[in-house]
Amino acid sequence: MEWALIATAKEPAPVKIRIAALMTLALLGACSRRGQIEDGGVYVTRSACPQVAIPGATGDITLFNPAGTTVASAIDVSAAITNLRANCTQDASFVNSTVSFDVVATRRDRAAARQVVLPFYDVAVQGGTNVVAKKVGAVAVDFPAGSARGQGRGQASVRISRAAATLPADVVRRLTAERKPGQESAAVDPLTNPQTRAAVARATFEHLIGFALTQDQLRYNATR
Repeated sequence: MEWALIATAKEPAPVKIRIAALMTLALLGACSRRGQIEDGGVYVTRSACPQVAIPGATGDITLFNPAGTTVASAIDVSAAITNLRANCTQDASFVNSTVSFDVVATRRDRAAARQVVLPFYDVAVQGGTNVVAKKVGAVAVDFPAGSARGQGRGQASVRISRAAATLPADVVRRLTAERKPGQESAAVDPLTNPQTRAAVARATFEHLIGFALTQDQLRYNATR
């Protein structure tokens, strides 16, 4: 899956903020940060790479036989996404995020060799709530004859405009302004400003992977 938000490319900048603001940025999903305490604040390198994750309740899938029942004795196949591995590269125009993962599964009837194909979704999210791209793929899980365990591998990619994932210059200036002890500005988290917070959210992306579940499967995962 490839997608792009068109904007003028800018270089990412170090961001100097108070500790409370640093934790807020972490929640907003920027990745690959390294904090360094210096005069006037905490310097944080904010990457344009999206945060990679499996949303809650979508990392597992259960198939039943016969279908339509959810009793334990009817479980046919149970599978989980694991070993999520992220690779992010950047050029002058784009940030490319590639995620590879394993699917491990168990089955009830281990007699014959069997292949089970499981659907997964690949989503790019901007600002924590705005789905800007979505694609559904599939992972084949192979069970050898006589084995209760099977495994498969999947991969998904997104491409993001580097400019869209970069903070505007005026927001960077607000976040990097020196704040010395005793000054009024030192006691104010710059992310309490709604415009600044909104700009950080717009420049923050997530690359999410999970099983493409039916409503019944989601309900089962939430209540089991």
